[in-house]
Amino acid sequence: MTTVKKPFPERYAGRTVAITGAAQGLGLAMAERFASEGAALALIDVNESLLAETADLLRGAHGVPVSGTVVDVTDSTQVNAWIASTEAAHGAVDVLVNNAGIIRDNRIENISDADWDAVVDVSLKGAFLCARAAFAGMRSRGYGRIVSFSSMSWRGNFGQANYVAAKSGIVGLTRALALEGARYGITANAIAPGLIETPMLASMDDAARELLTRKIPQRHTGDPADIAEGAAFLASEAAGYITGVVLDIDGGISIGSSIR
Repeated sequence: MTTVKKPFPERYAGRTVAITGAAQGLGLAMAERFASEGAALALIDVNESLLAETADLLRGAHGVPVSGTVVDVTDSTQVNAWIASTEAAHGAVDVLVNNAGIIRDNRIENISDADWDAVVDVSLKGAFLCARAAFAGMRSRGYGRIVSFSSMSWRGNFGQANYVAAKSGIVGLTRALALEGARYGITANAIAPGLIETPMLASMDDAARELLTRKIPQRHTGDPADIAEGAAFLASEAAGYITGVVLDIDGGISIGSSIR
């Protein structure tokens, strides 16, 4: 695991944070950050062995309650049971982080029905199901934070029609949740990562990676800790007057092209 700075070691003490897609990559980085600040964690993923390893590591490193449950975010029965069991165990889901996502890139004419459904279902339907399941409890308690993951690709990207549709859908879903939750003390925001050092990025060939990195104004890829920093802020009490926004964490790549 990465070394985590602790600027707010007790910021999430007494809070429960639920994270999807938490076994590796960005999900793991965020889980580690929230745990380092005292949060109890309810983690889900479809990779049972990796999830169990992650939960054990976080418990040992930070001494906070951590549950790891295998849940398919596209199945409402499983999602509802996860949220209900988390609320029963901890009294609340204070923060929901919708991080689960997959890619099945291809040109539009080569995207199969199955690849379209898989990407949209995991990223967008999964976020909807989790938010719907957690929303009632947040509303009744008058407090909640929902952080969902979009991507720099939400504005459009070649060969990713399914992924772009899902990630732009996250932006729309976030804005709707922000409006519906505002009067109940619930905020909803999205994070749009750029090129971050994750297993997904590692699968990219070197030439494509180098080409994209040169387009980043800061000229380097990001670290999962950069994303965890943004998530930990948006999910905090300090961000209570921020809702319905998309936070780009991308080294400036979303700003646009430069003549240089």
